[in-house]
Amino acid sequence: MPPTPHPLVARAQRLACDLLVPHAERVDQEEVPASHIAAVKRSGLLGLSAPKRYGGAEAPVAVARETAEILSGACCSTWFVQTQHHTPVKLLATYDSPARERLLRPLATGELLAGIAYAHVRAFPRVPVRAAPDRGGWRFEGKVPWYTGWGLNDVMLLAGVTDTAEVVFVVTEAREQRGMRPSAPMRLAALTAARTVSLELDGLWAPRESVVLRTAQQDFARVDLPRAANTSPAVFGVTAAALDLVARAQDGDEPAKSLRARLDTVRREAYALADHPVPHECVPERLAAKSRAYEVMRAATTAAVVAGGGRSMTLDSRAQRLAREGMFLLVQGQTAEARRTHLDALASG
Repeated sequence: MPPTPHPLVARAQRLACDLLVPHAERVDQEEVPASHIAAVKRSGLLGLSAPKRYGGAEAPVAVARETAEILSGACCSTWFVQTQHHTPVKLLATYDSPARERLLRPLATGELLAGIAYAHVRAFPRVPVRAAPDRGGWRFEGKVPWYTGWGLNDVMLLAGVTDTAEVVFVVTEAREQRGMRPSAPMRLAALTAARTVSLELDGLWAPRESVVLRTAQQDFARVDLPRAANTSPAVFGVTAAALDLVARAQDGDEPAKSLRARLDTVRREAYALADHPVPHECVPERLAAKSRAYEVMRAATTAAVVAGGGRSMTLDSRAQRLAREGMFLLVQGQTAEARRTHLDALASG
């Protein structure tokens, strides 16, 4: 008998089968509906890694990875909106801050959904968003190039860099307000449905009570860059979904088996490296595993398109959607080092 899945894995599977998969092609061509987010909130998945004393599940990392694979393989746009939420939860749980007692419980229980606006910090020494002390709080100026979940998120984790190279993270409401103006929703080759905008910040003010973390930029990079070298579970989720399509196609059984064996191997390697006890070690090996995972994903999504034939060119084709989602995952959270490693791997064949 197969082992009984963790309750949150079982909930993710039900959510995927009952809601996400049946509507994925429509969502892809439109937008993630508020009803999808309401279902995610009810599922308890938003508190997956949050401390139990704040209403979370405090689930093992393996459970978090498995649920991410399930959701991303079912509807990558919905997965991408909700996955942003887990970073603010982790920061609030890890660091004592003025914002913790006010926000961690409603985030852990799914009362609130959070987005993130801090990837631009990786551009340092270029500073797209500046933070400066002002009236007992912080003032933010600049442009957030990418913000996902606009109109769906309740709050956002925003970061700016000070003149002394300190990164300031605050939580603010995810709505147009004085000092913050969103662009029109972006039209993208993939995941347009995730409601991504850019944000113009012109004196957005956040009170001291909204601060989640203040840290030196070099300390932020020391933690963030090794983490960004890990392979996203979504790469494995989209790959597995594509292989399910290949396996069901005429002449697809053997190709699917071969590619699934490669998937299983690189998944084990990537997760073992991600679990290394010293985060800043094995970064080149993590990046190499990430490139291998990309290659398997590319092969699997291409195989799904080939197996689908001419039908794969229609916008309501699942194979075509997965191929575009795979393209998106190639650059999601990309760092300069990851880009160089991937390009070198592509050049060497």
